[in-house]
Amino acid sequence: MRHFTDRTDAGRRLAQRLQEHFAAQGETPADADLAAPDLVVLGLPRGGVPVAAEVARALHAPLDVLIVRKVGVPWHPELAMAAVGEEDAVVRNDSVIAASGVPRREREAAEQRERDEVARRASRFRGGRPPVSLAGRTALIIDDGIATGASMRAACAIARARHARRIVVAAPVAPADVIDVLRDEVDEVVCLHTPADFMAVGMHYLDFHQTSDGEVERLMP
Repeated sequence: MRHFTDRTDAGRRLAQRLQEHFAAQGETPADADLAAPDLVVLGLPRGGVPVAAEVARALHAPLDVLIVRKVGVPWHPELAMAAVGEEDAVVRNDSVIAASGVPRREREAAEQRERDEVARRASRFRGGRPPVSLAGRTALIIDDGIATGASMRAACAIARARHARRIVVAAPVAPADVIDVLRDEVDEVVCLHTPADFMAVGMHYLDFHQTSDGEVERLMP
């Protein structure tokens, strides 16, 4: 089933759910004066940024990126055997590595290529600015969907390294079993749809075109 028209639609729906979620906890993120000091919205480039931008706008919160890169199996790039990110974050899917049989030297070379891409994107998307401080704040980490969870777990590792007080993961769609794993690793998880027939994130969007670097740059403050 196609749940979302595009990432903007998904972001607006996710923002509404998050407003309800925070309000139920006695927080008032719709009030800019109260939300901004504590909450930071963090999109995973590239596809997570259009979703996160809608959430940041609705919650009156600052928007930044957490740069992570999936390390795909060479003959099946969409299948993540690892994810790497800023702050030297790395998360490996041991079951995928074992099943694929990718030699360690080849995997490490692939991880280094993606680390180089992390550095390039961090410089480009922030325009040379330092990351928004997460120390003592709530990091609301958003992607356009979660498949294996490797990229999101790497993003959470970055937020921890930057001393976030609380980590909240949010996505429009993800498999239920991955959401269960994430709930054990972060403070809160908000997900709009956990379909039993989940196959790929793009299957749940009518328009899932590849987000460009330029689009990310235009959305960043």
